[in-house]
Amino acid sequence: MKRALLQIMTIAMVNLRNLPQRTGTSLVLVIGNAGVVAVLVSVLAMAAGFTHTMHNTGRADRVIVMRGGANSETTSALQRAAVQKILDAPGIRKDAGGRPLASAESVTVVNVLQNQTGNRSNVTLRGLGPQAAALRPEIRLVQGRMFEPGKGEIIVGRAAQQQFQGLGLGQHINLAGTSWTVVGLFESAGDSHESELMTDVATVFNAYRRTFFQSVTLWLNSADDYDKLKAALGSDPGLNVAVVRESDYYAELSRGLTRVMTLVGLVVGGIMAIGAVFGALNTMYSAISTRRVEIATLRAMGFGSLSVLVSVVLEALLLAVAGGAVGAALAWGVFNGNVVNTLGSNFTQVVFRLMVTPELIGLGIAFAACIGLIGGLLPGVRAIRMPVASALRAL
Repeated sequence: MKRALLQIMTIAMVNLRNLPQRTGTSLVLVIGNAGVVAVLVSVLAMAAGFTHTMHNTGRADRVIVMRGGANSETTSALQRAAVQKILDAPGIRKDAGGRPLASAESVTVVNVLQNQTGNRSNVTLRGLGPQAAALRPEIRLVQGRMFEPGKGEIIVGRAAQQQFQGLGLGQHINLAGTSWTVVGLFESAGDSHESELMTDVATVFNAYRRTFFQSVTLWLNSADDYDKLKAALGSDPGLNVAVVRESDYYAELSRGLTRVMTLVGLVVGGIMAIGAVFGALNTMYSAISTRRVEIATLRAMGFGSLSVLVSVVLEALLLAVAGGAVGAALAWGVFNGNVVNTLGSNFTQVVFRLMVTPELIGLGIAFAACIGLIGGLLPGVRAIRMPVASALRAL
């Protein structure tokens, strides 16, 4: 075993020293793998960024109550009498004045223009209850002020302002035939609420002629009160509601689109990987062909077939991993942190940042290593099957 390892290291060092003489063929393998990994990582970075944004929205000790059977806020409707019963349920945290920390909200889909394309996109206009600021302490005004109820004023999320037109501080936007003034800009730790416009629920009701809410968000005394609240609301024969932890709600909303993004990334990356494997095979077959005398000489000197095979595979693996590292670095440098938007499960745009995570970089390099392994194995087998005598006669 020690002798075999020594032989492998010796041949590998010879191969590495000779790489400058095979710059062209080596670059084919490096560039091919770099392209595969760059595309794979950049597409999966979309899924990672979208998932992070959605999973970062919500807490385990807050719940969303919707109409029974509704799978999102936009498909839900709750009458005022039902909302009052929900607010009287046990387990809800109270403020210093004894009022429940809850917000009965209206969720409306509105059209705004995108900055880059000028196309119209669906964006969420969320009408908030009076306790919304205390209910969601993560929402923080960074410019301007809070809207005043009944005055047609809105605050906009940082992500929404970056992607859509007419949302600058002091600007006016026409919704439902009414001019709304942007009076504040908020951040909310990069969650999906940063893609929304917010105002008071009463103004939304007046503008859109509504009399019902879409959902009620509640802050529990503790996450353990979830079952008690759910049981209490479920036992009321006059209510037909679904009670979901806020964190679970947004995680479920992201699941379908995340799967699609991941599948697209793997399919596109897989197709490109097939091409890269053929490129690696051609590269290594060409390298073996030009080195057949060198390989035959090594075998004639007593170097074993396994040592030659492993050295060929190691060379392909090294070049592939180098290409994978280059591709991952390109994906990180070009795409990481870029702001994009996509249509979410509520049929509204969710703005998020691409995330090239260490896990994605590792996956990309592992993908490249597999390409190198396959691309080096078959040429390596061919190298050890070449007759030594016939190869030496080529001298």
